[in-house]
Amino acid sequence: MTAWFDLHDHWTLAVAPVEGGTPSETTATAGEVVTGEVAATVPGCVHTDLLDHGLVDDPFVDDNETRLGWIGRTDWRYRRPLTAEAEALASAPQAERVDLVCEGLDTFATVLVGDRVVGRTANMHRSYRFDVTEALAEAGTDAGLEVRFDAPYRRAEAERDRSGPLPAAYDEPYQYVRKMACNFGWDWGPTVVTSGIWRPIRLHAWSTARLASVRPLVSVDTEEARGRVALRLTVERTERGRDAELTVTASVAGVSGTVTVPAGEEEVALDLDVADPELWWPRGHGDQPLYDLSVELATPGTVLDAWERRIGFRNVAVHSAPDQHGAAFAVRVNGRDVLVKGANWIPDDTFPSRIDRDRYRERIDQSCEAGMNLLRVWGGGIYESDDFYDLCSERGVLVWQDFLFACAAYPENEPLWSEVEAEARDAVVRLAPHASLAVWCGNNENIWGHEDWGWKEQLDGRPWGAGYYLDLLPRVVAELDPTRPYWPGSPYSEGEGVHPNDAAHGTMHLWDVWNRLDYTVYREHRPRFAAEFGYQAPPAHATLRGAVSDDPLTPDSPGVRHHQKAIDGDEKLARGLSRHFGDRAWSYDDWHYLTQVNQARAVTVGIEHFRSTWPYCTGTVVWQINDCWPVTSWAAVDGAGRRKPLWYALRRVYADRVATVQPGDDGLTVVLGNDTDTEWVTEVAIARRDIATGAALADSGHPVRVAPRGALRITVPAEVARAEDPAREVVTVDGVGERAWWFFAHDRDVDYRKPEFDVETRAIGSDLRVKVRAGVLLRDLVLNVDRLAPDAVVDSALVTLLPGEEHTFTILGGAGLDPGQVSASPVLRCVNDALTASS
Repeated sequence: MTAWFDLHDHWTLAVAPVEGGTPSETTATAGEVVTGEVAATVPGCVHTDLLDHGLVDDPFVDDNETRLGWIGRTDWRYRRPLTAEAEALASAPQAERVDLVCEGLDTFATVLVGDRVVGRTANMHRSYRFDVTEALAEAGTDAGLEVRFDAPYRRAEAERDRSGPLPAAYDEPYQYVRKMACNFGWDWGPTVVTSGIWRPIRLHAWSTARLASVRPLVSVDTEEARGRVALRLTVERTERGRDAELTVTASVAGVSGTVTVPAGEEEVALDLDVADPELWWPRGHGDQPLYDLSVELATPGTVLDAWERRIGFRNVAVHSAPDQHGAAFAVRVNGRDVLVKGANWIPDDTFPSRIDRDRYRERIDQSCEAGMNLLRVWGGGIYESDDFYDLCSERGVLVWQDFLFACAAYPENEPLWSEVEAEARDAVVRLAPHASLAVWCGNNENIWGHEDWGWKEQLDGRPWGAGYYLDLLPRVVAELDPTRPYWPGSPYSEGEGVHPNDAAHGTMHLWDVWNRLDYTVYREHRPRFAAEFGYQAPPAHATLRGAVSDDPLTPDSPGVRHHQKAIDGDEKLARGLSRHFGDRAWSYDDWHYLTQVNQARAVTVGIEHFRSTWPYCTGTVVWQINDCWPVTSWAAVDGAGRRKPLWYALRRVYADRVATVQPGDDGLTVVLGNDTDTEWVTEVAIARRDIATGAALADSGHPVRVAPRGALRITVPAEVARAEDPAREVVTVDGVGERAWWFFAHDRDVDYRKPEFDVETRAIGSDLRVKVRAGVLLRDLVLNVDRLAPDAVVDSALVTLLPGEEHTFTILGGAGLDPGQVSASPVLRCVNDALTASS
C-alpha cells in the first residue's frame, strides 16, 4: 500500500516549557503574551499565529517590529493529535513503513511522536523524512505529534561563539545557521526572526519500496532533432523489500520505457528519446510547450509509487569565453544568446508561508507584463516553492537560482558543511525538472565582499565560504544536474587574478550610483552583464499610508523613516532630488512623486545605456521586482503588490523594440534595439523642438532596417543634436513605437511652464478613461489612482506630452471615481506641477 495523510489541521501552539531552569526575560515575556495553547495554522509560523489571534501588533505597521524581538529568542511548541491517522492506518492494509515527511521546518526542531524523539532538524532550506513506524505502534491510537523549536537567536549566537565572529553586511548572526538570511533584517526588510512549520507536513505509509528521488536530465540534439530525458532514479526499500525485483516505467510525449531494478539495488537509469520535440523557449523567443513526464515503480501486479512532473525540451548554457574585451557572460538557450531583461526576486512576504500560487502568479505576471524574461532568486532568501518555478516555466521566464548565501563570510566547519551539502542536494533534485531553471549560482556578493570589503584582515586566513562556492556546490551540480551551468557567485569574473566585479568579465553589480554618484554615471560603465543595480523610491501612497499612522505624513516623520531600512537611504534620496530638481523643502506629496520619478529615470538611464551596447552587454537584472513588506526600497512592485512608476518605465525599456538617445563626446546617437526574430523596417524621425510650442527647430529623417536580434546606431545630425537654448529645447524620436526623448538640461534648469491641460473622463463598463490634452509640455504625467481607490490600477504612467498632444489613461476598476478628484493634484501629477508650484 501507499497512502498520504496531510497534517495541516488540529495544531496548537504554546511557549515551550523551560527545562531545569528559571525562565529567561524573553521567555517570561512570551508567557505573558501566550497563556496556555492557541490554535495554530500549518503551514505557518509563530508570528502569523500570534498575529491571527490578536496577541501581537502587526509588525508591518509603524515600528511594531521593534517590540517583537522576543519571539525569535523564545522556544516554541506545536502539537496535534494523530488519533485519526493512527486509526486509519490500523484499519487499512498494513504498511511496512510510515514516514513523517516535513517539507520545511524553521529551523531548530525536535520532533516527537508520543514520547519518542523521531528526529531533529537544523535547516530551514531542506526537507526531512523520519521513520515513525515504531513510534506510532508504541503510542497506538493515542499518538500525538509534537514539534519543539529552539529559539533561533540562541542557536545562531551559540554557533557564532563556537566558530568565532566572521564579517558580514549586518550585525546579525544570519550566516551561522541555515535559515533565511533576510529573516534577520536587510536594507529593505524588517527583523522578524521566525520559527514554525512553514511548509507542508504529512505522513507517508508505504511498503516494499518507494521512489526516493527522480532526476530527469533533459537535453536536445538539434542536429538529429531529438530530445532526450535521461532519468536517474533512486529507490528506498523496506526490510521486506530488499529482495524484491522492481520495475520502473516512464513515459513522456508518447514514448515509454521500462527498466528492471534488481533485488538489493537502489539506483537505476532509464533514457527516453523523443523524436522532433517542440522546443521550450524563453518568452519572446518562441513557445513554452511542456510535456507530462510520468514514472511508476512497481512489482508484478502492484504499483508501489508514482511521480509526475512537466518538463520542457531545451538546452541551457552560460557562454563565458574570453574575447578581445575580457570575457563574456551570456545566457544561451538552444544555442541562442538571450538578451536578458530581468529583475532580482526576494521572498514576496516576510512570512513566506503566506505566499500561495495565486500570489506567485500575480507577481510573475507583473514581471512578464513589464517585459521581463528572467528572474534571479537572490541568495539571502529561500528556494521558492515548486509553484514559482512551474509558473515561470509556463510563461517562459528563465530562473537564475542562487544557492542561499549572501553578503557574509560563512563558516565551513561541521555540522554546517554537511547541512549545506544536504540542502544543496535537496534543492537541486527538487528543482531540476523545471524547464525555467537556467542557472545555478553559488552566492550573492560574498566573493566580492572577500575581495573589497575588508574581510581578509578580519578573517586572518580562516575559511569564509570559498569551499562551498568553488568546490562543494559545483561538485553537487555536476553530479546531480549536469545539464545546467554553475556560476560561482554574483558578481564573479572567471580567470586567475581578475577582480570579481570587473566590468569586462562575467557578471557585475553596480552600486556606486545609489551609494555615491548621480545616476547619469551609469553611462560611464560598460558591464558584460549587469546582474544588480537599482535606485530607491517609496511605495505607493496607499501602501505607505496603510503601514504608517503618522499624522501628517512627511518625508521624515517617524513611521516613514522606520520604513526606510537602507543606510542613509533618505539622505541618498534627497541627494538625488537635489541634483535633478533642486534644493527645496519638498512637501510630502511632491517628495513622494518626485522620488518615484527619479527612481524610474535612474533605472531607465542604466538599462537604456547597457542595452545600447548589445551584444557586448548581454543583459540587465535590475534590483528588484518585488518587496516583502511596505517599505521604501528599490522594488518596482511594492509590498502590497502595487506598481510604482518604475514598473511602467521597465515596461518601456524592456519592450521588444525600443529606441534610446545616448550622449557621447561627438553629440547624440539614437540606438534602436530589435529583440525579435523579424527585421524592423521603419522611418525614424528625429527633431529638436521648442519646449514652449512643440515646434520643430531642426529635424531629420532616417529610413532604417534593424536586423533580427540586432541593434542599429543613428548619428543625430549636429543641427538637431546641439541646443541653442538647453533650458527651452528637447529632442524627440518618433517612428519607433513609444517616442524617445532627450532633454538637454536637468529638470531644475528646464524652463517648464505651469501645467495647462484639459481632462475628459468617460466610464466604460467598470473602467474609467481619462483623456488629458496638453496646453503646454507636460513631463512625466502620473495618475496616482491608489490615493482614491486602493485596488484600482492604471494602464500607463510617466507620459510626456508636447503642447496640443493628448493621452488617454485607463483606470481599471475606476468607473466610480470622482472625475474632479481624478484630474486634480495629488492624483494627477507632472514634473511641471511639482517644480512650478515649489518655485
